[in-house]
Amino acid sequence: MSVASSLSSLIASPHFLRRVLWLDAATGVATGALQLLLPGFLAGLLGLPEGLLVASGWLLLGYVAGIAFIATRQFVHAELVWTLIAANLLWVLGCLALLFGGLVTPTLLGQVFVAVQALAVGLLAELQWFGLRKSAAQHAW
Repeated sequence: MSVASSLSSLIASPHFLRRVLWLDAATGVATGALQLLLPGFLAGLLGLPEGLLVASGWLLLGYVAGIAFIATRQFVHAELVWTLIAANLLWVLGCLALLFGGLVTPTLLGQVFVAVQALAVGLLAELQWFGLRKSAAQHAW
């Protein structure tokens, strides 16, 4: 099976949106746990305030709890997914504010860390939006 055909079957799956939600949850747990378990180390490495890493780590775990609630429902409600999309877009804006706002001076690695988060979270928001559109089209039949 080729990569293109695997990707096509993944996108065509009626479970696409739910899988994207679980991907968002998994990345949120990994990032949040890392920030909560190693805040001092990461603060020195990334040039970001330890308090910011801890606060955003807890915020991520709360966000993941929300995703888990939504993803485990029998029916994934569009309004709740729109809330996740909005939260993801706010996270992207927060990342951009960290990079360009001048309130913190992250190291080069810190800049990469924040930029990768902004890109990944933006992509997850896009995939969630795509999944919503696909799901609405499937239910219109």
